[in-house]
Amino acid sequence: MSTRQLYTLEFPVRCSPMILWDFLSTPAGLQEWFADKVDEWEGVFSFSWGGNPPDKAQIVDSDEDVFIRYRWLHFGKEEYLEFRIMQTEISNQTVLMISDFAEKNEIKDQTQLWKYQVKELFHRLGA
Repeated sequence: MSTRQLYTLEFPVRCSPMILWDFLSTPAGLQEWFADKVDEWEGVFSFSWGGNPPDKAQIVDSDEDVFIRYRWLHFGKEEYLEFRIMQTEISNQTVLMISDFAEKNEIKDQTQLWKYQVKELFHRLGA
């Protein structure tokens, strides 16, 4: 039985949901900030980092400009990586929510890694 747990991070972002969506849902957009190389073939995304063999994921659910959920093929079916774009009611600010799984003792390190990755995303967005 896996000890991996779901955790969610929130990042305010200064851009429209439509622009952000392309960076979360297309191979070209994901390659800008998330992985060194991203390819897609017949609904399976291949993510490569540092010349290592690619990790593969499928889109299991999405709603354009709202959320996209990937399932890593090397983890159980209950685990996923989700990017969700929210708009705050009062200020109408865009918020990126990332839901991911990690071992309980690795969540702090994974959170730091996501902060670094999102900083790169914001740099690419000009936000």
